[in-house]
This record gives sequence, structure tokens and C-alpha cells, in this order.
Amino acid sequence: MDVRSTLIDIYSNKATGWYGLSSVNQLQHALQSAALAEAAGEPAWFISAALLHDVGHMIHDLGEDAADHGIDDSHEELAANWLARHFGPEVSEPVRLHVPAKRYLCAVDASYFGKLSEDSVKSLALQGGPMAADEVIAFRANPHFEAAVRLRTIDDKAKDPKTVTPDFGHFVQYIDEALAGRVSS
Repeated sequence: MDVRSTLIDIYSNKATGWYGLSSVNQLQHALQSAALAEAAGEPAWFISAALLHDVGHMIHDLGEDAADHGIDDSHEELAANWLARHFGPEVSEPVRLHVPAKRYLCAVDASYFGKLSEDSVKSLALQGGPMAADEVIAFRANPHFEAAVRLRTIDDKAKDPKTVTPDFGHFVQYIDEALAGRVSS
């Protein structure tokens, strides 16, 4: 099965679990993330990253509630490593960095922590808490830093059970474009 078909299968059959403690499931969260990126005029590679940033939750074997058991599922690393086999770093690296971006934002924006959902606070503790000053400097030096922060911001907003989005099929065009290596604006 090719990666496009595999992704359609994952999001059709494995994305029904709840997204943390929110009132949306993994599919709704993915679609809302992609829709927010599309509405912001982001390029295909970024819309693909937004859509697929949490695929790691659906390809590990730790169950749906690993954080409730005190386990960091490292979904960002799992997702990025899997995506990197098919997409360029413009897709995989913001995915890899969307958790460090949360740690970064907690370190540099005093109001950010207060905006986190209960499950994000719980996972933040498992993920190392806010970055230390040296981590902030190193994170800002990463060439994918800005895309990761944009992705994190979208991730935080994509949890509204009342939001209506296009279906997964609508976003396949961006996956196809990102797979082909075409970067659009």
C-alpha cells in the first residue's frame, strides 16, 4: 500500500479515539488543524504537516491514554520518523518539533501556560516542562523553529467540537503536492 492509501486508512480506521481530554476525536483534531492552516493561506507542505502532526498517536501500540498512565508516547518523534520516509523535512520537522514548541512557548510567553488544556498540562510535565534558557536558544536556531511554533499554535486551537471542516479527502490534494515535492504558496 502506498503512503497516500496508508494515511487514508489510518485516518479512516484509527482516528476515532478521543484527542486527550478534549471533546473531539483524533480525526476532528487533524481536520481542524488542516482547515486552520488552509484558512491562514499556508502552503501545501504546512497544511500536510498540520493534518498529520499527531499520526504518531495512531501508529504506536501504547493505547489511547498513555499520558494517563504516566507515559510520554513520544508521538512527535514516532510521527516525524514515519513521515520522513515519505515527505521532505518541511513536513516532518515541524511535526517533530511541535511538542518542543509547546515547551518553548511555555518558557517565553508567561500567558501561554494558562491557555493549555488540562491534558496538555499533564503531557507537558511528561515532556520535560518549559524549556530552560539554553534550550530556548538552541530551539530558535533550528531552521524549522518558526513552522513548529505556527503548527503548535494551530494545534492548540483545533479542539472545538462545533467546528465543521472539509473531510479528509479534501486535504489529500495537499498530501499529494507535498509528496511530489512541490512547494506552493
